[in-house]
Amino acid sequence: MAVPVVWAVAKQYPDIRITVLSKDFARTLFDDLAPNVNFMAADLKEEYHGVRGLNALYRRLVAKQFTKVADLHNVLRSDYLRMRFNLGRYRVEHIDKHRKQRRKLTAYKNKIKQQLPTSFENYAEVFARLGYPVDISQFRSIFPEEGGNLNMLPAIFGPKKNFEQWIGIAPFAAHQGKIYPPEQMEKIIFQLIQLYPKTRIFFFGKGENEDKYFKLWCEQWHQCVNVSLHCENMYQELIVMSHLDVMLSMDSANMHLASLTAIPVVSIWGATHPMAGFLGYKQNTENTIQLDMDCRPCSIFGNKPCKRGDYACLYNIPPERIVERITTIINN
Repeated sequence: MAVPVVWAVAKQYPDIRITVLSKDFARTLFDDLAPNVNFMAADLKEEYHGVRGLNALYRRLVAKQFTKVADLHNVLRSDYLRMRFNLGRYRVEHIDKHRKQRRKLTAYKNKIKQQLPTSFENYAEVFARLGYPVDISQFRSIFPEEGGNLNMLPAIFGPKKNFEQWIGIAPFAAHQGKIYPPEQMEKIIFQLIQLYPKTRIFFFGKGENEDKYFKLWCEQWHQCVNVSLHCENMYQELIVMSHLDVMLSMDSANMHLASLTAIPVVSIWGATHPMAGFLGYKQNTENTIQLDMDCRPCSIFGNKPCKRGDYACLYNIPPERIVERITTIINN
């Protein structure tokens, strides 16, 4: 979610040099973002593990002679690095996560349902305090208007034919409170194939659930493709996303990745809620599928067990409602 903001800072202040520090998986998103954006990977499990590792990382960062530091994470590790930079009298600013408002939004009793600032707004605020106010609205996609280069993909993807509809589905997430029931997702797939016999359905994601269900669904319907089986890296998966007509996703990373390729996303929300500020970049709120329940949202990240015990916020969403939203986007 930081990509549009970092891009805006880089474009609107071309004379500054930006280094993004993150885990190595994020390199794909920043390497070619702008000429004045560099990426630095940090292995926090091995090379920079623990306090000793963070001290080594700090020394490596200091050697690069940064003049300002933007902490867009505000977690224990970045707090420690920020403390070191502050002691060194660097100009440092960090993200305000609005934790008090988050607690009120997810409270079981006396819940206050109020839209929180988006992550994009929170990130932009950090740069503004450092002296770089930005307008992030100009960012469209990490790819050109025509999308990523399909010739960089394995032959199984091939060119997109004019009569085909390409639908992406990312049906799983890190926590149960954000996963639409697989048996109901199967009904969605069946209905989409009935409506669009020439469609190609691309499954995104990796994990035990993905291994189990993607294999089952791909064997059942020849229109289905498990993307991770054929793509060598995340960049290739992003190329596929950039040519979709629509993506169906949970409140998960794939919603945000598809958003960075300017693709409309139909997103399903259970324990979490767009009010917390995590809707994908420039996504239409009309494409969010959710139920109006007094207990929602019960969690910011979907990692808390359902107090009702039945995850009705997900199980009670009819597949037909989701299919209808997808067809509206495709037909328009």
